[in-house]
Amino acid sequence: MAGMSRRRRPTAPAPSPSPSPAAPEACPCGLPARYAECCGRLHRGEAQAATAELLMRSRFSAFAVHDEAYLLRSWAPETRPAEVDFDPELRWERLEVLGATEGGAFHTEGTVEFRAYYRVGREAGVLRENSHFRREAGAWVYVDGVVD
Repeated sequence: MAGMSRRRRPTAPAPSPSPSPAAPEACPCGLPARYAECCGRLHRGEAQAATAELLMRSRFSAFAVHDEAYLLRSWAPETRPAEVDFDPELRWERLEVLGATEGGAFHTEGTVEFRAYYRVGREAGVLRENSHFRREAGAWVYVDGVVD
């Protein structure tokens, strides 16, 4: 998910939970649930992602609603930027999970390959990434990714 924002210098401390962003009705992550009961719970700090895929979906939603605090909290310290530089013209529209390796309840690492569809003005685009996740102190964090 590194390609989803402009990254700045790493190693900022993780901020505390932020107030909920303006919430859409349907969850941007693509699961058939309302945002408030799906990724919104993770963004508000009420729950943790149980798998690497659920963390990736929640991070996509955080990019869609511009929840910088959640993105930084869910980023591994060694690759975390100081801030997330959201492009105000970019709108994340849809997520398609292509596959995952490991990243489950009994794993410490995992990868998730996905396509993230976006729009900048009238131009549509697709970001394809294979993201690497790691479990730290029981919580999944995004480490890095390879963008195609």
